[in-house]
Amino acid sequence: MARPLRMESEAGVYHILNRGNYRTDIFRSDKAKMAFLTCLGETCAKTGRLVHAWCLMSNHYHLAVSTPGANLVDGMRWLQGTYSTRFNRLRNERGHLFQGRYKSLLVDPDGGLGPLCHYIHLNPVRAKLRPVADLPTYPWTSLRWLLNPKLRPAWYQPQPALDHAGELADTPTGRRKYLDYLAWLAEDESERKKQRFTEMSKGWIIGTSDFAKTMIKENQELVGQGRRMAAETKQTREALWQEELTRLLRKLRRTPADLVQTSKSADWKRALAAALKARTTATNRWLGTALNMGGLHEVSRQASAWQRQPDPALQKKLGWTTNYKA
Repeated sequence: MARPLRMESEAGVYHILNRGNYRTDIFRSDKAKMAFLTCLGETCAKTGRLVHAWCLMSNHYHLAVSTPGANLVDGMRWLQGTYSTRFNRLRNERGHLFQGRYKSLLVDPDGGLGPLCHYIHLNPVRAKLRPVADLPTYPWTSLRWLLNPKLRPAWYQPQPALDHAGELADTPTGRRKYLDYLAWLAEDESERKKQRFTEMSKGWIIGTSDFAKTMIKENQELVGQGRRMAAETKQTREALWQEELTRLLRKLRRTPADLVQTSKSADWKRALAAALKARTTATNRWLGTALNMGGLHEVSRQASAWQRQPDPALQKKLGWTTNYKA
């Protein structure tokens, strides 16, 4: 059976979830959970996506995300691939970590995103891990970030949850009211049914019937165009990588000709590779060709070596101080 087509769009909103292979634990410890959140933050920095809610359970995760660029697949490939590599490397293991491809449901930003955030925040309650009263201190959902603005990274944006719960302001009072709202929602089965909690992880869409009709029409128009869309997505992705490379070359006062004429292991090229890996989802194979640095394994080795001992002057020129682990 052919795989279902991933619909990507600018300003798309999605519920993304996946489980461990054979339902095994993918978050065996708090360190593993923190490592996944680190990868998630790096993915957001690379792709510009925003996360509106998240929850990590022992063997699966939930994300409510919006993608300003049409880069859902690219970002998820990097997120799951990178986390899997780091997980296996730390434990000296091999094999698939996740249960195949992630699942992504299209979400109506008006009628579906707010309820989805509530559904994700209440996941530990449904699993009987915590009562609602204890959720403010539970570290593995975004609710703690919603209630404590000082904990929030730049890529977390909680307003859809607050808006749907009664146009609540992002203030101490508004956040307290949101916690009260979740407590009420956890006890009110009829309201959960109204918000379609039982459908949040099923099918392919979350939202109003009008939104579903629009998406069905668009999906029918895309039938049979999977290869063309994949080719266009690849071209768009590589064009963005090239644009960032051109910008960084200008910062270094270098030209494309310098990439060809300079040694493959030149320090400034190693710095470029590390910066591009931190800021984009550029693959080692693409970097090896674009920077004239050799094969993909050599690129990874050189970028990692530079990151371990970076040149502060080059970092300053590139305007980049983000840590990156190849």
